[in-house]
Amino acid sequence: MTALLTLDHVTAGFVSDIDILQDVSLEVAEGGITGLIGLNGAGKSTIMRTICGFLKPRSGRIFYGGDDITGIAPHSVIRRGIWYIPQESSLYPQMTVSDNLSLPLHHLRRSGTLSRGEVNRRLDEATTRFPVLKTKWSAHAGDLSGGQQKLVEFAKAFVIRPRLCLIDEPSIGLSPKVAAEIYDCIDSFVSDAMTVLLVDHNVRRVVRTAHHVYVLSLGQITASGSPADFAGDLHEQVKGWLGIEF
Repeated sequence: MTALLTLDHVTAGFVSDIDILQDVSLEVAEGGITGLIGLNGAGKSTIMRTICGFLKPRSGRIFYGGDDITGIAPHSVIRRGIWYIPQESSLYPQMTVSDNLSLPLHHLRRSGTLSRGEVNRRLDEATTRFPVLKTKWSAHAGDLSGGQQKLVEFAKAFVIRPRLCLIDEPSIGLSPKVAAEIYDCIDSFVSDAMTVLLVDHNVRRVVRTAHHVYVLSLGQITASGSPADFAGDLHEQVKGWLGIEF
């Protein structure tokens, strides 16, 4: 598959002279799910923030759809069709579920990207794709459970229809049942012609879901491969990739 997103020898950090990412190169193939695994503090979320424009690389380049997007502003990243589902909630807690989903669509409508009819159609489709939200449509987002809020986050990505969706730790803190629903959503995104870059602490689930997996350790890519390359004793493999003892 053709690479939609490429990080080419990217080095980045939040503090001068302290690099969290060190010469990171990876590719996200269009139309698939690319997984990124590693211990806490390895730099997984930093990669996401760097792609989104919240952090400018000190060296290296980021290419998206063949264009150099290194260091461009976050709002420009969104306009190019890149959407970020963060680990923490990005919902407006005092707004209803309906308003949280409508707000980004109305931005697209004002920009001339969507018609009023298309906005309404996408909102209707969201209640079909996420039926549990139908009964919460007028509830304040802040009153929802953690699992319900996460579903709203995914519903927001569903109505936006980005070309590339960055998903950061989607199952953390969720019950197994809700986590399974979230991963069903991720699979459905690919069916909806989205490309996904997925970060999750659940290594086995990422390996089962992704088409290609990268391992990040102390800000460096230490291994990569297809799910078939990750066959066998995953526990022992991960120890070797990360250079640690459990």
